[in-house]
Amino acid sequence: MTYPHTQLLIDNQWVDAASGKTLDVLNPATGLVIGKVAHAGKDDLDRALAAAQKGFDTWRFLPANERAQIMRKAGGLVRERADEIARLVTQENGKPLPEARLEVLAAADIIEWFADEARRVYGRIVPSRNLAVQSLVVKEPVGPVAAFTPWNFPVNQVVRKLGAALAAGCSFLVKAPEETPASPAALLKAFVDAGLPAGVVGLVFGDPAEISGYLIPHPVIRKITFTGSTPVGKQLAALAGKHMKRATMELGGHAPVIVAEDADLALAVKAAGGAKFRNAGQVCISPTRFLVHNSLKDEFTQLMVKHAQSLKLGDGLADGTTLGPLANARRLDAMAKVVEDAQAKGAKVATGGERVGTSGNFFAPTILADVPLDASVFNDEPFGPVAAIRGFDTLEEAIAESNRLPYGLSAYAYTRSIKNAHLLSQRVETGMLWINQPATPTPEMPFGGVKDSGYGSEGGPEAVEAYLNTKSVVITAA
Repeated sequence: MTYPHTQLLIDNQWVDAASGKTLDVLNPATGLVIGKVAHAGKDDLDRALAAAQKGFDTWRFLPANERAQIMRKAGGLVRERADEIARLVTQENGKPLPEARLEVLAAADIIEWFADEARRVYGRIVPSRNLAVQSLVVKEPVGPVAAFTPWNFPVNQVVRKLGAALAAGCSFLVKAPEETPASPAALLKAFVDAGLPAGVVGLVFGDPAEISGYLIPHPVIRKITFTGSTPVGKQLAALAGKHMKRATMELGGHAPVIVAEDADLALAVKAAGGAKFRNAGQVCISPTRFLVHNSLKDEFTQLMVKHAQSLKLGDGLADGTTLGPLANARRLDAMAKVVEDAQAKGAKVATGGERVGTSGNFFAPTILADVPLDASVFNDEPFGPVAAIRGFDTLEEAIAESNRLPYGLSAYAYTRSIKNAHLLSQRVETGMLWINQPATPTPEMPFGGVKDSGYGSEGGPEAVEAYLNTKSVVITAA
């Protein structure tokens, strides 16, 4: 399968940038150029915005049943094309092909769930104080949406926003990542092929700061949704606030993993270890800060080392690969600095800790033991295949450490005690908590963080609500 040249999607037409400008797309397993992506300029954005307004004027008045049917058809096409789209994901992102295929199939599931949720956008009738008066609460789509998505889950991060927006009746213009452009394009192609009216979805690529700086203040755009780092998210949220635009922000995390004294150690290693190295650790909800009871810490560390050493590092398209490359060369430098800092502060490298090979962005799965609290890895999200372990004596101490940082996206815990489970669920400051299992971010459950990890949800009925306005209508019989 060859890698395609990726164009812009404007008014249901696939087009090059008006300027003809393109950017190179690299394969992270080789570092070589595999294709090009169109680079949008202001003229392209103006055409995309006009199309989004036209699409909204059509889509918002299409009955919910018809919207759901089109979305379900698109989900079916994504499912049919899963193998093809997954290969695009692996070529541009690097994750192993089975992981990429799982991402695409999950996207189909998300589309289908939101399609059904489109039928459940309910208002209500309020009992009136006057029998000649009818009081209604009506839900209406907020308007055209500008979305900004990252490269780590190039399909999933688009579809969570897209599904909710379309279910609510909004049109959707996404600035997808230039590093991983072909798989989001393949996702949106499924919607076009399913019969989505022209302009309802649009896709652009280019300079992130220029595009966000143009789209967010533009009067056509009424809602912003962003997934990415906390510093950038704060900038975009401030810009949205300046122009009174509603925003959903899914920002950085630094997930604690609490392994209590009564934990099932084998389960903890299997679940948390598997989650840690998924997508080479480049996951916003990746477990990163491992807090292990001191009575279990040494054994847990040994088991995590064994797990890390069992992974097969290689090209994501190769048979048997369980850990792919980092998405870009910047992540290699970042991982090297994380390990160097931890060692300088007194941590031990139990395994890994270095780049593998000279071509491609391969970094060995790394376990850091006895990590002090002042090491950067325990304060800043590593976003890579590095697990940092330190001990604790009491559960209250572990909870306090979990809550120490300004992040609150996700957290994990392992315990056999229902008392401990209740304490953790009440005290850990996070948007999502998984106990005795890996993350299961299914579409029917809320997905989002608290504190500096953002606000709003990209799952559950709450996700659709974020794209709706509430209108009060009171009618008196004439």
